[in-house]
Amino acid sequence: MKFSTRDRYALRLMVELANHGDTLVPLKEISDTQQISLKYLEQIITPLAKAGLVVSVRGAQGGYRLARPETEITAGEILRAVEGELTAIPCLGANMDCPRRGQCQTLDFWCGLNDLINRYVDGVTLATLRTKNGTLAE
Repeated sequence: MKFSTRDRYALRLMVELANHGDTLVPLKEISDTQQISLKYLEQIITPLAKAGLVVSVRGAQGGYRLARPETEITAGEILRAVEGELTAIPCLGANMDCPRRGQCQTLDFWCGLNDLINRYVDGVTLATLRTKNGTLAE
């Protein structure tokens, strides 16, 4: 599984919003701080808003903020908002009916890897990313 630039930037954008608490933050400020193109951030923020992860306020004093506390938003939610399903291989996708499913001797391996990936990303919150640099405490 390979995560895209879009995925990485979405996490950085959300961490930046978490850094500002309830303060509204203009995308231009995030663009400057994170050195990410404003146009790219505009593309990323849309699915995050549709997923209910960010709130936008228009106007001169407008901007974006988290829709929920940073302790309640997981990396998995963010990645799924911008990427869709997180699957180790395409045949594990919800809409995929693999013709070899009944005879695939490697299916259990891929399912196990898929479960590990999803458990990990769902166990890391924005608060974790901010305070522990993205690693889970042992």
